[in-house]
Amino acid sequence: MNNYETVFIANPVLSAQQMKEAVEKFRSLIVENKGEIVHEEDWGLRKLAYPIQKKTTGFYYLIQFKANPEFISKLEIEYKRDERIMRFLTVKLDKYAIEYNERKRARKGEVVEQPKVEE
Repeated sequence: MNNYETVFIANPVLSAQQMKEAVEKFRSLIVENKGEIVHEEDWGLRKLAYPIQKKTTGFYYLIQFKANPEFISKLEIEYKRDERIMRFLTVKLDKYAIEYNERKRARKGEVVEQPKVEE
């Protein structure tokens, strides 16, 4: 199994419930095809660099997962079939990218609020 990272941009006119349904669809697709979700992040509504389908914003979502290489074509076909998804990108992670992502997640977990010193 290889490590992959996929980011998709969903249509900004979706409700919060519709966005959750879209995310759950792709999460379950990964798990049903013997994949393992390593990490995921909801980047929220962001401005696009250029208009896509006459939209200037979109909901971004990132999923890092492990899967067999044959599964990626199935995943991308599902992205293309889903009208809620405007763009997507799936990349295979090399060992350096995997290490970087693990360090990044560890740093996020270690962030501890410093106590305020009162004078």
